[in-house]
Amino acid sequence: MIFTSKTRQALLATAALFACATFVEAQDMEKTAADVEYAEVDGKALAFDLYMPEGVDNPPLIVQIHGGAWRFGTKDGGVPFEFVEAGYAVASVEFRQASEAPFPAQIHDIKAAVRYLRGHAQTYGFNAEKIAITGASSGAHLALLVGVSNGHPALEGNVGHHNNDSSDVQAILSYFAATDLTTILDQSTPFGLNLRTTALDFLLGGQPADVPELAKLASPVYHVDANDPPLILFHGDRDPQMPINQSLQMLGAYQDAGLDVKFVPVHGAVHGGPQFFDEKHLPMALEFLGRTMK
Repeated sequence: MIFTSKTRQALLATAALFACATFVEAQDMEKTAADVEYAEVDGKALAFDLYMPEGVDNPPLIVQIHGGAWRFGTKDGGVPFEFVEAGYAVASVEFRQASEAPFPAQIHDIKAAVRYLRGHAQTYGFNAEKIAITGASSGAHLALLVGVSNGHPALEGNVGHHNNDSSDVQAILSYFAATDLTTILDQSTPFGLNLRTTALDFLLGGQPADVPELAKLASPVYHVDANDPPLILFHGDRDPQMPINQSLQMLGAYQDAGLDVKFVPVHGAVHGGPQFFDEKHLPMALEFLGRTMK
């Protein structure tokens, strides 16, 4: 694929933007286990890092999915250490990015990681019955889709060696997610469009209008049913990158299904930033986790 200088500039802008669209890292925290291989696909090893809280027996686990327009970022970025400090184990998972393999490879990989983690819970000492999933931006999109598609034949995949374990999760925390790829372009600002069209080409192999069924398959709002886990949605009300209507659509889908859901507009926030984990919003996330995971 050959990029023009204008396209290169857009890609660099996307990378810079998504580098900022991460959780606030409270401090450097030592990994309990690093680069643990959970699967291998086409000769590529897929791994996770695990952070365990001190002095907590059998803590719930939070699976962290990094953002980056589906093709940037690493498992070292955006780890929500605040949750570790609050007594939760966190596993930050890598997956095949859209530049390596198109959708649904990312979902297949993440589900394989959840199955592996559940199957090895006793090894590491976290609670296999209480697993949440979280992410920011494109990572939140992937986290949502994993969370609402348990058992879906096209999304479950067969990556890894733990297919007898469940990829189900018990709670979802979403930070400024994409939720409906069939409407996202119509909702986007010109700035958002400049970044998103290329990202969707990588993810879907075309624009949503060109691959409508694949775009629906990749959209969490189309998978919501009465069996889905509790959900909390955070979204900045000044986000120029991800339309806040994306979170509102997910809120509506959950409400229509009669599910446990909370929407938190973060006033003045853009696409990431410290407000999402400040003294107002971090307690909301912890209250949600405490209610659904303990």
